[in-house]
Amino acid sequence: MNRVGTPVAATLALALAATVSFAGTSYGLEPHPNATAASASASLLDSTWGDVKANQDGKATTSTGVWDPKSDLGSMYNLTKSIGAQDAWRMTDAQGQPVTGKGVTVALVDTGIAPVAGLDSAGKVINGPDLSFDGQSDATRYLDAYGHGTHMAGIIAGRDDTVTTGKLNDPTQFVGVAPDAKLLNVRVSSSDGSTDVSQVIAAIDWIVQHRHDNGMNVRVLNLSYGTNSRQSYEVDPLAKAVENAWAAGIVVVAASGNDGASTPLTMPAADPYILAVGSSDNQGTATTADDTLSSFTNTGDASRHSDLLAPGKSIVSLRDPGSYVDVHHPEGLVAGDTSGRLFRGSGTSQAAAVVSGAVALLLQAHPNLSPDQVKALLESSANPMPAESSVARGAGELNIGRALELPTPSAGTVAQTYPTSTGLGALELSRGDTHVVDNATGTVLAGEVDAFGAPWDGARWAAASTLGTAWMGGQWNSTRWSGDTWTSAGWASPCWSSTRWSDAEWSSTRWSSTRWSSTRWSDAAWLSTRWSSTRWSSTRWSDAAWLSTRWSSTRWSSTRWSSTRWSDADWSSTRWSSTRWSDADWSSTRWSSTRWSDADWSSTRWSSTRWSDADWSSTRWSASSWGV
Repeated sequence: MNRVGTPVAATLALALAATVSFAGTSYGLEPHPNATAASASASLLDSTWGDVKANQDGKATTSTGVWDPKSDLGSMYNLTKSIGAQDAWRMTDAQGQPVTGKGVTVALVDTGIAPVAGLDSAGKVINGPDLSFDGQSDATRYLDAYGHGTHMAGIIAGRDDTVTTGKLNDPTQFVGVAPDAKLLNVRVSSSDGSTDVSQVIAAIDWIVQHRHDNGMNVRVLNLSYGTNSRQSYEVDPLAKAVENAWAAGIVVVAASGNDGASTPLTMPAADPYILAVGSSDNQGTATTADDTLSSFTNTGDASRHSDLLAPGKSIVSLRDPGSYVDVHHPEGLVAGDTSGRLFRGSGTSQAAAVVSGAVALLLQAHPNLSPDQVKALLESSANPMPAESSVARGAGELNIGRALELPTPSAGTVAQTYPTSTGLGALELSRGDTHVVDNATGTVLAGEVDAFGAPWDGARWAAASTLGTAWMGGQWNSTRWSGDTWTSAGWASPCWSSTRWSDAEWSSTRWSSTRWSSTRWSDAAWLSTRWSSTRWSSTRWSDAAWLSTRWSSTRWSSTRWSSTRWSDADWSSTRWSSTRWSDADWSSTRWSSTRWSDADWSSTRWSSTRWSDADWSSTRWSASSWGV
């Protein structure tokens, strides 16, 4: 899968070479010269990897050549100090426990989480469903082959096993903002970054319905994601999904976007109910008094802008070795880091992750706070940033230490009363300008269908999502999205135990050059020419290519996809021989809910005999076939 759409704004490099909108990281590719702020990409608002002119690498390695976290303003040591998290860790909750996020689960809808050091302790990560296009593969399920989600997870709740209680501020250890919070990993992005907005909506629905399952206490949802939706939040289905989560007691934190000044906030940050987070720039000093808005942050306007800012420039978090960003963005490696564990990135993705961790701290200390109360406390306690306009800064810069000291406002005085979203708008408009495309056929995922081609009924979905019944028996939008993911061996199996993620699982043998070879992920597939201004030029993606006549109702009408097209003749026993695909095979009883039981999807049914090497050979599934 891949994505098509307009290039990102000129202030950024290409915002993630895929259909995801994970706010926060651009990748060093030059944007098209004709790109404008209005051409915001609907992607994992992906971060810029590397130093981003902050010269933190140089400052942190000048004396010895070895990276020093105390000298690097982007280190988690300095970040947690600047936002007051280290002050929070010295406080205690009603049970006398240090305020470290304990007892709070943060849901991360992203590219997955890799079980690297700092995220691999027992109970740290719980796997939700893998709703990505890679979710059917045992070898890649839940894992982060891209690198973005792991970076976010480290910021939110990373913690080295060697950290001792009472010494969380040890600069030699990696410690995230809420080091004792749990992470719920809900992967929506495939290994090339491809994600459709319907996958994100499905993920949010699942989180709301299962927020208390399996010992979880999901109170925070991090969305370092955004689309440049073409409709008001008052009808957008993604906005409806996050509002349902908010109403269920989950604080939704979304990145504002990385397309720069005067650009509208991405969806769902555009929804005024949730927490929209922009990035602050420390200006190369340890004091917060001179901090400003990062130039890449979408500012929005007086009617909707970031609610607050948090550090998001040149942030050092955990590296995902062998991932896409790791391989293709060596500039993200931290100079002088002898451990080889760290990676540097910038964006509103990182800023959102910082706030998600801070919310986990606040909710451990005050578990009865409503999302509206959490938002009010963070806004009223923020550092004012007088040099910035109220539109640019929102309430100011995050100060979680101060938020924990303020009295709790009454729920009635801070209740938000904005118009709510109906969710009845078009799924296609929610995608904005960016779409997933099947490179094997050139088919673009567009129109009122979800990621797996099922028709989208906005009214039916909105009603079910509001009631918390959008997922029924492993099905969402009348489609079963994944096989083993829904068994007890998948998400319900608590965590990443050493048994499940043994050394053998992550050895060089498993992730060898054979498995992730240059053939599969070749330079041709990912080099800059593929995502260059030539490929994304106005000539290639001209109005002629995307005009209404090309994608008109005639082209995608019921006539084109009518029963006559997929008639008995097309799918007859001649084409699909009766011995293999008989009427009995495809009858309603065959595809009944009982038919697709755990037994049907067991390793026995999908044995190596059925899917032989010949069936799955590199010839049959070649790069040319899948356009990788």
